Amino acid sequence: MKLHEYKAKEIFSNYGIPVPSGILVKDPNELKEFKFPAVLKSQVLVGGRGKAGGIKFADNLDEAKEKIDELLKMEIKGLPVKLVLVEAKAEILKELYVGFVVDRTAKRNVLIMSSEGGVNIEEVAQRSPDKVVKFQIDPSEGLPTHKITNLAKKIGLKGKEMVSVVGVVNRLNKVFSDYDAELAEINPLAVTPEGLLGVDAKLLVDDNSLYRHKDLAKEFAKSEEFTDIEKRAKDAGLSYVELEGDIGVIGCGAGLVMASLDTLKLYGGAAANFLDVGGGATKENMRSALELVVQKEGVKSIFINIFGGITRCDEIAKGIVDFAPKTPISVRMMGTNEEEGKQILRDNGYSVSETIEESAKEAIELARGG
Repeated sequence: MKLHEYKAKEIFSNYGIPVPSGILVKDPNELKEFKFPAVLKSQVLVGGRGKAGGIKFADNLDEAKEKIDELLKMEIKGLPVKLVLVEAKAEILKELYVGFVVDRTAKRNVLIMSSEGGVNIEEVAQRSPDKVVKFQIDPSEGLPTHKITNLAKKIGLKGKEMVSVVGVVNRLNKVFSDYDAELAEINPLAVTPEGLLGVDAKLLVDDNSLYRHKDLAKEFAKSEEFTDIEKRAKDAGLSYVELEGDIGVIGCGAGLVMASLDTLKLYGGAAANFLDVGGGATKENMRSALELVVQKEGVKSIFINIFGGITRCDEIAKGIVDFAPKTPISVRMMGTNEEEGKQILRDNGYSVSETIEESAKEAIELARGG
């Protein structure tokens, strides 16, 4: 779960990490007074706000209201701006980067620090690898302060500045742990005449841990991170993700759906979405899946790939026939009640492929008007 910047900063501040003073508004008239100059930051769950014009500056109240109104009329990467964070503009002397991520390959959390903040850390690592340091955290040892201090020295910090950064990293590590995060990042961590300041903040919480974070779970349910179709799929108990292609993909089991995406890609196709009906899917589940998949604009064909274990192929077939999609479909099914399922489809005018490769090729041909 991605958190808005304002929410991440609220959490960081609760842990003693310094962040700019700010006001969250959803209407320009909510801003009655403020200390200027100010920075106006659209609150959307996508990156690249600055390049998209989603961050503006104002020197007085009238200018701020005018620009807030402009921001609230914007869409950034398809997401409408509903909230604007108004913050006092900081006098930045130097920009640093600190962040924690999960390294799934190493199965460890990793601390990353850089003497160059304010830009994408991957770009810095490519351009100036000497300016980025990483430390894999041994779970049995944790993150001792002396390890953070050594990393801070490696990126050129010293004296009071180094001590302050070490303190912020320790607190950010606590946030990362307490919130079951997959990413906790301050970029930039600004050096100002008054001390350190977390000018921007990111916090990505593992969805599977939300039962431990009831306050965040409520926000997750209505998050703008999800499209309307993804929200409806969640309500129906189906796993659905929107993609960029023109072929809808339905399967039973995330691994099988991923294999379907790969097979489509191999033969030159592109998936419009990913829908896993799960094990033990019923006729009703299949009907709901088809209803969701065809709602995605631009879907030209549907690729249905079923391997029946506890899922019965005849139930899947009944769901297809019951919904009778107008969008052409390609079906591959095998496993429990396979012959019964195939016969139901054939009796209703549908063809069934014998292999995943054949079915993927047919879905691509159908999408191209074949």
